[in-house]
Amino acid sequence: MSGFAAGRVALITGSSRGIGRALAVKLAGEGASVVINFKRNADLADEAVAAVEEAGGRAIAVQADMEDPAEIERLFAACAEEYGRLDYYVGNAAAAAFKSIEELKLHHMDRTYAMNVRAFVLGAQHAVPLMRDGGRIVVLSSYGSIRAYPTYAALGAAKAALEAYVRYMAVEFGPRGIHVNCVSPGPVETDLWLGDKGVAATVGGAAGIDPAAVREQTAAGIATRRFSTPQEVATLVALLASPRTANVTGANYVIDGGLVKTM
Repeated sequence: MSGFAAGRVALITGSSRGIGRALAVKLAGEGASVVINFKRNADLADEAVAAVEEAGGRAIAVQADMEDPAEIERLFAACAEEYGRLDYYVGNAAAAAFKSIEELKLHHMDRTYAMNVRAFVLGAQHAVPLMRDGGRIVVLSSYGSIRAYPTYAALGAAKAALEAYVRYMAVEFGPRGIHVNCVSPGPVETDLWLGDKGVAATVGGAAGIDPAAVREQTAAGIATRRFSTPQEVATLVALLASPRTANVTGANYVIDGGLVKTM
């Protein structure tokens, strides 16, 4: 298949659903082979592999818990064994406890760091040696890195740390032809926002407001009056993997429908 990613290999963490899956399909449509990473749900991972193949790409699914350094190493070893190279590494997997700062326990803080910050950095350490012809690294951040919302402190602070790592990685990896960038979505139509334990449910629970009302109030504060879709975020990430952004690195791109600008 022709496309800017023809003959290229992408590894996307947390790619059995949501933004990660949308990106896997997007890159497959450009000719990429993909490593689908998942933690538990093998059925969803199989569906993601099928979606990639339907889009014209090739894929393998690798179960790996991104909180576990040994499993991160195994994930990249599987990529090397199957494809022998890596061109795009996207840190998409994320998790955190949506609790007030006073309610945060030690294990909440440790898990948030391990899942979001440490996993991305360890992944980059494994990815770079496989990018022998240069490559692209992108991490998904959040509007919570620059705006404060109730119960979002743990994840927002972790995402701010990721953005700092992006700048440092851009400096250190740039001479090797590896560009590192960040995409910061606002509210997106995914489980992170809309799931039973997502932002709308936890914020609503803390304030005694129905999650649907939280969603409605949030959308009202967005210039476009709606959440982004996973496909829209994936399109921006894919742009940062394409030759059209050949000299872009160390940058953070916001896709939030104008949320930050209207609050």
